[in-house]
Amino acid sequence: MEIRTYRSEDRDQLVALWDTVFPNSTGHNEPNGAIERKVLAADSLFFVAADAGTIAGAVIAGYDGHRGWLYSLAVTPGNRRQGLGTRLVRHVEASLERLGCPKLNLQVRAENAEVVAFYESLGFATSAVLSFLEQRVRVLP
Repeated sequence: MEIRTYRSEDRDQLVALWDTVFPNSTGHNEPNGAIERKVLAADSLFFVAADAGTIAGAVIAGYDGHRGWLYSLAVTPGNRRQGLGTRLVRHVEASLERLGCPKLNLQVRAENAEVVAFYESLGFATSAVLSFLEQRVRVLP
């Protein structure tokens, strides 16, 4: 399984993966729009795990010069519990470290105990901060 930077030919498989893994996503997370916006960012922090042309997992990361963010980690149901999610997270961490990123944040839904346990197993810890969202959500093209 190769972890590499996202390519345009990955789009259809990635959209299908996200539709499977994130079925209740809100408008701003609609896969095609999210892919377009990330590609336009051109920051090389968009990775897929592929084997013989088949996408088994993907992750988006970001770095703003202050802290890194891990977004949208997804692994196909048939490839879970085999270490692929861990490999994707470690790939992001190494990529951010090369950029000089001192800190990595992520958000998960508190009720998603399985995902919380996954990140805790990788050494992430919850922090006592509040996350605020703007009340009016803008859905960008």
